[in-house]
Amino acid sequence: MAQISELAKFRVPLGNQEIELHQIDHVEGGMSLLRIRIREGKRFTIFDIDPDTAQHWAVAMQRWADSQKLAAND
Repeated sequence: MAQISELAKFRVPLGNQEIELHQIDHVEGGMSLLRIRIREGKRFTIFDIDPDTAQHWAVAMQRWADSQKLAAND
């Protein structure tokens, strides 16, 4: 059995995709994962990722966002 906690829910302005972030705690094994759920109309894409993968993804996304802010200020 897993316990699921919602962390965030938002909509992408340009594509109108709905993104949900959940923490999945597996009671039996003590493992926690981050679930990323992207809804595009009737289609869903779901990723369950470990903390290390989440960290890599977060760093890459932050780097990209920062570079876009810098480019906009030039």
